[in-house]
Amino acid sequence: MGAIAAAKPRPLYVAVEGPIGVGKSTLVHRLSERMGARLVMEVVEENPFLPRFYEDRERFAFQTQLFFLMSRFRQQEELHQADLFLPNTLADYHLLKDRIFAQLTLRHDELALYERVYRSLETQILQPDVLIYLSAPHDVLIDRIRRRGRTFELDFDPGYLRSVSEAYQHYFAHYRGTPLLALDNTNLDYVTQSEPVEEIYAQVMQLAGRGQVAVSAV
Repeated sequence: MGAIAAAKPRPLYVAVEGPIGVGKSTLVHRLSERMGARLVMEVVEENPFLPRFYEDRERFAFQTQLFFLMSRFRQQEELHQADLFLPNTLADYHLLKDRIFAQLTLRHDELALYERVYRSLETQILQPDVLIYLSAPHDVLIDRIRRRGRTFELDFDPGYLRSVSEAYQHYFAHYRGTPLLALDNTNLDYVTQSEPVEEIYAQVMQLAGRGQVAVSAV
């Protein structure tokens, strides 16, 4: 009797998280080339409430957050229902980010209602095999936001960004949900150099149980 062929490993799902301007989308694009992965990109510009949120956060926080939650959930729901024979998947966000922003921006009564909706949805999403958390100092984030030049971010409030960054730091200091790769993105040049991409890829594969390669710290 011939040998039984080894089962093909199921595709990996890797998500990248971090505060505004840290470089999530850029890393996802670069890493997707290495992993042969399809991309799931967060829909930001399509949120009709976002420009008004930046003008008046208290007034438009709930509408903005609810639109993001439902938009992100629809994308995540598609991942959960995806064919197992599809290629690896890379996302430039995880649904958990929605809760981080909600707890930062919503009033108590709004947050209570939001939490009821969030809890009913979070059990229906696919958890990543590895979650990458990117961080960078406040001044680096501000510079990157200004350089990318999104219209609704032209008058971006540095104080709000600091609060977002601190909320992320607190959340991921206690995160135990999935294998986590935390990276300081201050000086990582994965835009023009391939070595950082290779090192991140090797660490992702190790955390996912798909590789035994020893790598240096990034």
